[in-house]
Amino acid sequence: MATERLNSILNHLSPSKSGLATITQKNPDDVVITLALRTPLAKGFKGGFKDTKLDYLVYSLLKKVREKSNIDPQMVEDICLGNVNDGKAAYLIRAASLAAGFPNTAAASTVNRFCSSGLKATQDIANQISLGNIECGIAIGAELMSAGGDRLGANSFHNEILKSSQDAADCLQPMGQTSENVGKDFNISREAQDRFAASSYQRAEHAQKSGWFDDEITPITTTIKDPHQSGDEEKSVTLTKDEGPRWGTTYESLRKIRPAFPDYGDGRSTGGNSSQVTDGAAALLLMKRSTALRCHQPILAKYVGATVTGLPPRIMGIGPSLAIPKLLNQYNLTLADVDIIELNEAFASMAVYCVQELGLDVGKVNVRGGAIALGHPLGATGTRQVVTGLSECRRRGVRVLLTSMCVGTGQGMAGLFVNEVL
Repeated sequence: MATERLNSILNHLSPSKSGLATITQKNPDDVVITLALRTPLAKGFKGGFKDTKLDYLVYSLLKKVREKSNIDPQMVEDICLGNVNDGKAAYLIRAASLAAGFPNTAAASTVNRFCSSGLKATQDIANQISLGNIECGIAIGAELMSAGGDRLGANSFHNEILKSSQDAADCLQPMGQTSENVGKDFNISREAQDRFAASSYQRAEHAQKSGWFDDEITPITTTIKDPHQSGDEEKSVTLTKDEGPRWGTTYESLRKIRPAFPDYGDGRSTGGNSSQVTDGAAALLLMKRSTALRCHQPILAKYVGATVTGLPPRIMGIGPSLAIPKLLNQYNLTLADVDIIELNEAFASMAVYCVQELGLDVGKVNVRGGAIALGHPLGATGTRQVVTGLSECRRRGVRVLLTSMCVGTGQGMAGLFVNEVL
């Protein structure tokens, strides 16, 4: 440990290295991930989690984190939940963490930055560790979209706000409308969107058939009401795989689907080339590298950093095209330094735009499919992408993972990680 600390000091005193050399070096104070785990992703309103409550889903995953990591629960000092739709989430995460076996000395909180909430939770825990406020914490993202959520109406904002700023008024635009805006403003054709969506489904199918998801998914047992039975009788089920991938999906089948948002555009966005309504959760166990070594925890990856940016709400989908260059510039990196990219597929319109605008290597982007095929449980996506991306890095034996997502009301977020299981 003394040698590592000395090397760290010498690295700071020596001439600056390339960005890649800097982020891949190992120091005792690094923030590292020692466990990355998620639930299966289930179809909203009709899938395996449709009758499950958010607290139970979070409790079940946290219990798996405790059991699989085999850490002393007393080590965990804070747990942060990314969640969008549940106003009671702050109560639920505290109760769920206590029931899962973590002591009352482990604090709990929630964050909500819409689709990036899981990444925001990761950033919050990592920043606390980096600042020395805590040594160990858990970031979890979870969403039960089957439970619904609050919807904005015409009277959601004070009239003074609506009159003062068009951008403020545009925050009322439904996500489907923003997708149509992106398609029209940047000429992202229906064909391009359907072809991208077909690729997402085909990649997810290949990954599922090949067993690539097996090391990132932990089975969850819950109960479900049988729609064919009367009354409230429930049966026990164990979910083991994602429900979203539709095997055999092709461009030809997708192009037949009717527009989903005809009131907002010329029908480029459909149920086939937009993200699925989904239930699910994902979690990361983070701590200082020195803590992991002392406690004999396996180090999966290093957290490098994350950033956020803003843009006009009406084209919120292109957020990653701004957040990614900002993050890479902060660490003196280029896209050539990145091995795997997890880009949230809220809509094919924004995904196609970001790939084209940034010149992303499609062979690195969403290798196992994305939210179009797997689903987009809002609060969970930020952590789910990290879990999936790191698993793909391990499979390929590569190092640098970049994750990014668009964020409702006109934002973008991106995160950077280094795989250490080569």
